[in-house]
Amino acid sequence: MARDITVRDALREALREEMDRNENVILMGQDIGAYGGSYVVTAGFLDEYGRQRIVDTPIAENGIVGSATGMAMGGMRPVVELMTINFSLLAIDQIVNHAAKLYSMFNGQYTAPVVIRTAAGWGQLAATHSQTFENWYAHVPGLRVVMPATPADHKGFMKSALRGNDPVMFIEHSLIYRNRGEVPDDDDFTLPLEGSEVRREGDHVTIACWSRGYYLAVEAAEELAKEGIECEIVDMRVLRPMDTETVAESVRKTNRLVVVEEGWKTLGVGSEIAAAIQEQAFDHLDAPIERVASQEVPVPYNREMERSVFPDKNKVIEGVRTVLAKDVNTATVS
Repeated sequence: MARDITVRDALREALREEMDRNENVILMGQDIGAYGGSYVVTAGFLDEYGRQRIVDTPIAENGIVGSATGMAMGGMRPVVELMTINFSLLAIDQIVNHAAKLYSMFNGQYTAPVVIRTAAGWGQLAATHSQTFENWYAHVPGLRVVMPATPADHKGFMKSALRGNDPVMFIEHSLIYRNRGEVPDDDDFTLPLEGSEVRREGDHVTIACWSRGYYLAVEAAEELAKEGIECEIVDMRVLRPMDTETVAESVRKTNRLVVVEEGWKTLGVGSEIAAAIQEQAFDHLDAPIERVASQEVPVPYNREMERSVFPDKNKVIEGVRTVLAKDVNTATVS
């Protein structure tokens, strides 16, 4: 059995189920108690679990993540909520130089299974609050980095993160908390923190995407299907470790690739995917890989200017058309 719920509800369920299952799971962050969190994921948790397990912290990201890392080393299962991924920069030393490296530097004697929940995305929050740094964290050995799209992935990944022994950067998107999807009605439903997923079958173009980019890809694919252009959608969803073989397998069928990301194109996740496909499936490419990404500028506050910076359905459609137009076989898709 499955239920149709939102991303927000999926996260809330995962946290509640794991807190009930393991008394060592605690939540830490700014305004997560009485206020319920910036995106209302933890609403009501303070009344249910009390201040010993729902810890409203000062505005001190470096201290929050450092404390949580120490707790994780001592056997606790802390979940840190950082309001946005922009604020994670204040804790990047604790994330990159401590949580990610402890297992290796202590030869496996210590683990630091801290889960860092943070939101990327935008929505008239201006330049310093509208960034997405998944490529920064996916660059770091020792971290697991997930950026799911569907409610099922949000729930299954969160539960696995709280049962595993690795530090996890759990990156949500501020604009998809209300998106709905089917989630198995099972308190023990988990998903391994690895692997991409083919979400839609198609023959003409592969679209690799993640997080909100998945929903843009679906909208574009539905529009293009009316013209007889069938897109195959691969949801990357786990960015460290990254599964590019699933994308390569799709490209061997479609012979074309478009990568959709909300980060900047230069040195972005899309660059890594494109390089990997060049290595793994070069002989199957009938056109250069097309990358759809954000404009490389500080994000404007003005609504219309802001929207022009980020990918949308039309930009994904344009990317697909560009790949088809550059096809070395100049074949007409029908």
